[in-house]
Amino acid sequence: MRSGPSFSRALAAAPPILDLAFDAGTLHKVRAEVRTQTRQAGLPDDRAADVVLAVHELAANAVCHGAGAARLRMWNLAGALYCQVDDGSPPAPGNGAGPAGRHEADQTDATSFPGATAAWQAAPGHGLRVVQRVADRMQVLPGPQGSRVTVAFDLPPGQH
Repeated sequence: MRSGPSFSRALAAAPPILDLAFDAGTLHKVRAEVRTQTRQAGLPDDRAADVVLAVHELAANAVCHGAGAARLRMWNLAGALYCQVDDGSPPAPGNGAGPAGRHEADQTDATSFPGATAAWQAAPGHGLRVVQRVADRMQVLPGPQGSRVTVAFDLPPGQH
Protein backbone atom coordinates (compact mmCIF):
# COMPACT_ATOMS: atom_id res chain seq x y z
CA MET A 1 0.00 0.00 0.00
CA ARG A 2 1.24 3.43 -0.86
CA SER A 3 0.93 6.27 1.56
CA GLY A 4 -0.09 9.59 0.21
CA PRO A 5 -1.27 13.03 1.08
CA SER A 6 -4.39 13.53 3.10
CA PHE A 7 -7.55 13.19 1.04
CA SER A 8 -10.24 14.39 3.44
CA ARG A 9 -10.23 17.92 2.07
CA ALA A 10 -10.93 16.72 -1.47
CA LEU A 11 -13.76 14.50 -0.21
CA ALA A 12 -15.31 17.33 1.79
CA ALA A 13 -15.68 19.36 -1.39
CA ALA A 14 -17.54 16.70 -3.40
CA PRO A 15 -20.91 15.03 -2.89
CA PRO A 16 -20.61 11.29 -2.24
CA ILE A 17 -21.96 8.75 -4.74
CA LEU A 18 -23.21 6.73 -1.76
CA ASP A 19 -24.20 7.85 1.73
CA LEU A 20 -25.51 4.97 3.82
CA ALA A 21 -26.24 4.61 7.53
CA PHE A 22 -26.00 1.01 8.75
CA ASP A 23 -25.96 -1.29 11.76
CA ALA A 24 -25.39 -5.01 12.37
CA GLY A 25 -28.69 -5.88 10.72
CA THR A 26 -27.87 -4.05 7.50
CA LEU A 27 -24.28 -5.10 6.80
CA HIS A 28 -25.59 -7.11 3.84
CA LYS A 29 -26.88 -3.85 2.33
CA VAL A 30 -23.44 -2.30 2.77
CA ARG A 31 -21.85 -5.15 0.79
CA ALA A 32 -24.50 -4.96 -1.95
CA GLU A 33 -24.23 -1.18 -2.33
CA VAL A 34 -20.44 -1.29 -2.41
CA ARG A 35 -20.54 -4.00 -5.06
CA THR A 36 -22.92 -1.87 -7.15
CA GLN A 37 -20.59 1.14 -6.88
CA THR A 38 -17.51 -0.91 -7.83
CA ARG A 39 -19.31 -2.15 -10.96
CA GLN A 40 -20.31 1.38 -11.90
CA ALA A 41 -16.71 2.52 -11.38
CA GLY A 42 -15.48 -0.17 -13.77
CA LEU A 43 -13.34 -2.19 -11.37
CA PRO A 44 -12.48 -5.75 -12.44
CA ASP A 45 -14.25 -8.46 -10.42
CA ASP A 46 -11.20 -9.40 -8.35
CA ARG A 47 -10.51 -5.78 -7.39
CA ALA A 48 -14.20 -5.18 -6.70
CA ALA A 49 -14.11 -8.14 -4.30
CA ASP A 50 -11.17 -6.46 -2.50
CA VAL A 51 -13.21 -3.28 -2.06
CA VAL A 52 -16.24 -5.18 -0.75
CA LEU A 53 -14.01 -7.13 1.66
CA ALA A 54 -12.26 -4.01 2.95
CA VAL A 55 -15.45 -2.01 3.44
CA HIS A 56 -17.18 -4.95 5.12
CA GLU A 57 -14.25 -5.28 7.56
CA LEU A 58 -14.41 -1.56 8.35
CA ALA A 59 -18.19 -1.65 8.70
CA ALA A 60 -18.13 -4.72 10.96
CA ASN A 61 -15.46 -3.09 13.14
CA ALA A 62 -17.51 0.09 13.36
CA VAL A 63 -20.60 -1.84 14.46
CA CYS A 64 -18.77 -4.15 16.88
CA HIS A 65 -16.38 -1.63 18.42
CA GLY A 66 -18.19 1.65 17.88
CA ALA A 67 -21.66 2.80 18.84
CA GLY A 68 -23.41 -0.10 17.08
CA ALA A 69 -24.38 1.98 14.07
CA ALA A 70 -22.20 3.79 11.57
CA ARG A 71 -22.09 5.55 8.23
CA LEU A 72 -20.49 4.69 4.90
CA ARG A 73 -19.79 7.25 2.21
CA MET A 74 -18.17 6.64 -1.17
CA TRP A 75 -16.71 8.93 -3.81
CA ASN A 76 -15.37 8.36 -7.33
CA LEU A 77 -12.76 11.11 -7.60
CA ALA A 78 -9.48 11.73 -9.38
CA GLY A 79 -9.01 8.18 -10.60
CA ALA A 80 -9.85 6.44 -7.34
CA LEU A 81 -12.81 5.03 -5.45
CA TYR A 82 -12.83 6.34 -1.86
CA CYS A 83 -14.75 4.58 0.92
CA GLN A 84 -15.16 6.25 4.31
CA VAL A 85 -16.62 4.65 7.44
CA ASP A 86 -17.49 6.71 10.51
CA ASP A 87 -18.31 4.99 13.79
CA GLY A 88 -19.57 6.66 16.94
CA SER A 89 -22.15 9.28 16.14
CA PRO A 90 -21.64 10.01 12.43
CA PRO A 91 -22.62 13.48 11.23
CA ALA A 92 -25.92 13.70 9.43
CA PRO A 93 -25.93 13.70 5.63
CA GLY A 94 -25.12 17.14 4.25
CA ASN A 95 -22.70 18.04 7.02
CA GLY A 96 -19.62 17.40 4.87
CA ALA A 97 -17.06 14.66 4.74
CA GLY A 98 -14.08 16.53 6.06
CA PRO A 99 -12.81 16.21 9.58
CA ALA A 100 -15.65 17.67 11.61
CA GLY A 101 -15.33 18.81 15.21
CA ARG A 102 -15.28 15.29 16.59
CA HIS A 103 -12.26 14.21 14.53
CA GLU A 104 -8.66 15.15 15.16
CA ALA A 105 -6.61 16.99 12.58
CA ASP A 106 -5.98 15.16 9.36
CA GLN A 107 -2.50 13.82 10.16
CA THR A 108 -2.73 10.03 10.03
CA ASP A 109 -2.09 8.01 6.90
CA ALA A 110 -1.01 4.51 5.99
CA THR A 111 2.53 5.04 7.22
CA SER A 112 1.33 5.37 10.80
CA PHE A 113 -1.38 2.69 10.60
CA PRO A 114 -0.35 0.48 13.59
CA GLY A 115 -0.46 3.23 16.21
CA ALA A 116 -3.49 5.01 14.85
CA THR A 117 -6.03 2.22 15.09
CA ALA A 118 -6.32 1.58 18.80
CA ALA A 119 -10.03 2.45 18.75
CA TRP A 120 -10.67 0.00 15.89
CA GLN A 121 -8.68 -3.03 17.00
CA ALA A 122 -10.34 -6.39 17.36
CA ALA A 123 -8.34 -8.63 19.67
CA PRO A 124 -8.82 -11.92 17.81
CA GLY A 125 -9.10 -10.61 14.26
CA HIS A 126 -6.86 -9.20 11.61
CA GLY A 127 -9.47 -7.26 9.66
CA LEU A 128 -7.62 -3.96 9.59
CA ARG A 129 -4.45 -5.64 8.41
CA VAL A 130 -6.45 -7.17 5.57
CA VAL A 131 -7.88 -3.74 4.74
CA GLN A 132 -4.41 -2.24 4.79
CA ARG A 133 -3.12 -4.93 2.40
CA VAL A 134 -5.88 -4.62 -0.20
CA ALA A 135 -6.38 -0.83 -0.21
CA ASP A 136 -4.08 1.45 -2.18
CA ARG A 137 -4.24 4.06 0.57
CA MET A 138 -5.73 4.14 4.06
CA GLN A 139 -6.27 6.92 6.53
CA VAL A 140 -7.41 6.54 10.15
CA LEU A 141 -8.65 9.56 12.07
CA PRO A 142 -9.42 8.79 15.71
CA GLY A 143 -11.60 11.23 17.58
CA PRO A 144 -13.08 11.54 21.07
CA GLN A 145 -16.52 10.30 19.95
CA GLY A 146 -15.48 7.82 17.30
CA SER A 147 -13.16 7.11 14.42
CA ARG A 148 -13.18 7.75 10.70
CA VAL A 149 -11.38 5.39 8.34
CA THR A 150 -11.02 6.18 4.66
CA VAL A 151 -9.61 3.78 2.10
CA ALA A 152 -8.82 4.49 -1.53
CA PHE A 153 -8.74 2.06 -4.44
CA ASP A 154 -7.16 3.25 -7.67
CA LEU A 155 -9.31 2.80 -10.76
CA PRO A 156 -7.99 1.19 -13.93
CA PRO A 157 -6.81 3.67 -16.58
CA GLY A 158 -9.74 5.08 -18.52
CA GLN A 159 -12.26 4.49 -15.70
CA HIS A 160 -12.10 7.96 -14.12
